[in-house]
Amino acid sequence: MSDTVARPKSLQAHLEARRAEGRKLLLPYVTAGVVPDWVELVEAVIEAGADAVEIGIPFSDPAMDGPTIQQASDQALANGITPAGALDALRDREFAIPLIAMTYYNLVYRYGPERFAADLAGAGLSATILPDLPVEAAGEWLTAADEHGIENVLLAAPVSSDERLAMLGERTKGFLYAVSTMGTTGERESLDQAASVLAQRVQAATDVPVLIGFGISTPEHAVTASRVSDGVITASALMRTLLDGGSIDDVATQVAAMRTALDA
Repeated sequence: MSDTVARPKSLQAHLEARRAEGRKLLLPYVTAGVVPDWVELVEAVIEAGADAVEIGIPFSDPAMDGPTIQQASDQALANGITPAGALDALRDREFAIPLIAMTYYNLVYRYGPERFAADLAGAGLSATILPDLPVEAAGEWLTAADEHGIENVLLAAPVSSDERLAMLGERTKGFLYAVSTMGTTGERESLDQAASVLAQRVQAATDVPVLIGFGISTPEHAVTASRVSDGVITASALMRTLLDGGSIDDVATQVAAMRTALDA
């Protein structure tokens, strides 16, 4: 267990407060270790207008991620990143907004749920997204997470029944992640209409913030998705910029453009 006594900020309280101000929420994603100065990238997207940042902790078999995030994870692993190394890199920094760890439960299981939750809290992270861990099987993780003040974000899919959406809305913490389409993450030219339908169904079932992810690649996508939700998550488009040789400033410019569009 970490000796650090820092407690994570409440993601849900933070997002609800910003939503109450009339703000559409913007959550960029950064793969830990994708470039050597990736922590500076986290700082840059915060300065560009992020409301929280999703930190991808690389895993060798990211089943729900498409080619871009898989490539970013492979590059990060080749750079020598480890879960402990990612958390250590964040531990000595103070961030103005909450950070969310996104990874897969096999990694958490091998790390040890209690130790992982403690180290997340010690590094100042607020929440997790574990897309391969159904809430029905999450008891051990939720116990450890609750003990250390870590909120666990659940995902809703277009095929989820109304009954399941209501259950997910009751049990998620932080926000409810509305998956825009069946399939994996990745850049897209247009948004699946299922995203709007799902977001409307979810918002009818819960008061927690509802954010749309998977395929939010442009400011226009962000605006369209936010009309029926509380905000958006953008990931692959940002990592594609880095993988194609773009700079931290280039990624920050993408985030700033989405922020400007959402605020217009």
